[in-house]
Amino acid sequence: MLKEFKAFIAQGNVVDLAVAVIIGGAFGTIVSSLVEDIIMPLVGIIMGGVSFESLTWEVGDAVLTYGVFIQSVVDFLIIAFFIFLALRFVLRRDMSVPEEEEAEVDPQEQLLTEIRDLLKEKQ
Repeated sequence: MLKEFKAFIAQGNVVDLAVAVIIGGAFGTIVSSLVEDIIMPLVGIIMGGVSFESLTWEVGDAVLTYGVFIQSVVDFLIIAFFIFLALRFVLRRDMSVPEEEEAEVDPQEQLLTEIRDLLKEKQ
């Protein structure tokens, strides 16, 4: 079982996934700081000095801090937008790499392949 676990960990996909999770966490922290420390204070200034974190609604003894929720939604939207931009960049870069041309198939080999496929269909 230990050998199988080592083989599983040594696979490229697992290591790539671990690196992606670590980088994604760091990226999320950076974008959260951007939202909390730069964007939301600017929005608060535009709205007349309102801090979103201080927006609350009191119902009896309960206090609903909907400002924190608004800040979390904005944080999510900005993170999602930056991930979209990153994926768009990566996918366009992958699409710009020219694919190798398929080798020409010998006519006899193509005919034999078609005969094989027809025989498979009949069975």
